[in-house]
Amino acid sequence: MKDALEKKLLHYTGKAIADFNMIRSGDRVMVCLSGGKDSYTMMRILQLLRHRARGKFELFAFTLDQTHPGWDDTGLRAWLEKHAIPYEVLNQDTYSIVKSKIPEGQTYCSLCSRLRRGIIYTYAEEHGFNKIALGHHRDDMIRTLLMSIMYSGEIRSMPPKLLSDNKKHIVIRPLAYCQEEDIAQFALEQGFPIIPCNLCGSQENLVRQKIKNLIDQLAKENPKVPSNMLHALTSIKPSQLMDKKLFDFKGLDKLQEFKEDLENSPALEFELDPLMT
Repeated sequence: MKDALEKKLLHYTGKAIADFNMIRSGDRVMVCLSGGKDSYTMMRILQLLRHRARGKFELFAFTLDQTHPGWDDTGLRAWLEKHAIPYEVLNQDTYSIVKSKIPEGQTYCSLCSRLRRGIIYTYAEEHGFNKIALGHHRDDMIRTLLMSIMYSGEIRSMPPKLLSDNKKHIVIRPLAYCQEEDIAQFALEQGFPIIPCNLCGSQENLVRQKIKNLIDQLAKENPKVPSNMLHALTSIKPSQLMDKKLFDFKGLDKLQEFKEDLENSPALEFELDPLMT
């Protein structure tokens, strides 16, 4: 069972990398290792894929110590050294900034992620990494889709591959096809030294948790719901939506008139030149 789960994760990660051309020969990939189950799984699977590729790309683990309460990276460092993975744990006190800016009881995630993203981008640029790997998985992507529709009024999610606004960074999500359930089981089997995030984990009113519960409930009635939602991200039909920038709704009348003109016009007749008969 253990080998089967690893093979499954390798298959879907490899497929995502191939489908979206995430990693190429010679790439220097900075893997963002937060200390959670997702990023540990991504790091381990990418390491196995690198071995299969005979080291044609470089992996480097970057961990950001934001000085959250209870942070202890002793196990993380030991795990990285055991697997001979080059790394750096960078200490930046974003925790104090978040606590001072966000009132108690409100969601910290947005500001926390913005600060973290800025530090990650800066580090990658200063150290010459051309790819930044994040550990978001299939379920993160479909939850984000539903959150965006319901709370932001937009159809968007987490793309598997993204060029940053300043065009300096390519962000990849190798676990885009992987299920959280498989990742959680793999992390348990591997015994990863998980570092809990105590900053936002105690906030039970997070919208993302509500969305997760909703999808989980629907999946109990129809197990295909999560996979159908992921497939929806790959099968956009602009003519069936309402975005005027993506589809020329105003032009449909002219298209209809043009079609009617073609149908009503007399058939063209050609006379053969006698010399050619």
